[in-house]
Amino acid sequence: MFAAYAARIDKDQPLNGLELGERPEPETPPGWTAIDVKAASLNHHDLWSLRGVGLGEDLLPMILGCDAAGVDADGNEVVLYSVVGATGHGVGPREPRSILTERYQGTFAERVAVPQWNVLPKPKELSFEEAACLPTAWLTAYRMLFTNAGVRPGDSVLVQGAGGGVATAAIVLGAAAGLRVFATSRDEAKRHRAEELGAEGAFETGARLPHRVDAVLETVGAATWSHSVKSLKPGGTLVISGATSGPNPPAAELNRIFFLELKVVGSTMGSKEELDSLLKFCAAKGVRPVIDSTLPLDRAREGFEKMAGGDLFGKVVLTV
Repeated sequence: MFAAYAARIDKDQPLNGLELGERPEPETPPGWTAIDVKAASLNHHDLWSLRGVGLGEDLLPMILGCDAAGVDADGNEVVLYSVVGATGHGVGPREPRSILTERYQGTFAERVAVPQWNVLPKPKELSFEEAACLPTAWLTAYRMLFTNAGVRPGDSVLVQGAGGGVATAAIVLGAAAGLRVFATSRDEAKRHRAEELGAEGAFETGARLPHRVDAVLETVGAATWSHSVKSLKPGGTLVISGATSGPNPPAAELNRIFFLELKVVGSTMGSKEELDSLLKFCAAKGVRPVIDSTLPLDRAREGFEKMAGGDLFGKVVLTV
């Protein structure tokens, strides 16, 4: 079957390790099932895999891709939950948690095998392309907002780095849930797009907000950390799920954190139950993932280049 896969690890030039070509059909151990992939979306996790983060050379070649929507053996339209392990469903109770492409072959292929437990029904209201955007970036944003930030309708939230997959999802979901959403970006066009998607205001990175917020969603890291801390109300919550600009900010702002009793919460992905809730929320409220571009699988390299260059707003989707 045709697939996009990591053939080599290159920390400095990750796309040098990306290959497109034929790979073996997936094996389906007891408790697993093979899904015909209709659409799969790119995540920064795929670039990190090509750099060798979370992926060892002993597991190469590895088909990339965490997210997918497709059709099961019975003809049902389905969405895949990307996290395998830790629950014992289809893998044994002692296997550590991992995401597809770290231990098991991913979704950038004509077919992918996952534990049956990882398969959820796709709402008829969502296209395959839309559904394929949800299991990683959108699920991460959902958990950041509604589980770890604990915000309620009427609360205010700052989303750093408008344009990225998680940040875009947080703006759309937050606005749909009745939050007052502010966003930042260095790019004027992205700020304008954030406001079109429901942000009450969008500002240059580091700019002073109209008022301090109840929560900040941080995926940028070092470049925005100080601004995130300074933008919070006393007792506010900073939720971090990534650090694309680096993990070590020049100033930790510890004095401000303890004096204002701020909370700093780490957040990674989400549960299967949260993904099910996200799917139902999108279907019921008319929320749709923001798709930057859709490409056939044989043009996957173009999608990777677009994501690596940061020249996108929303998700890049590959269709099979």
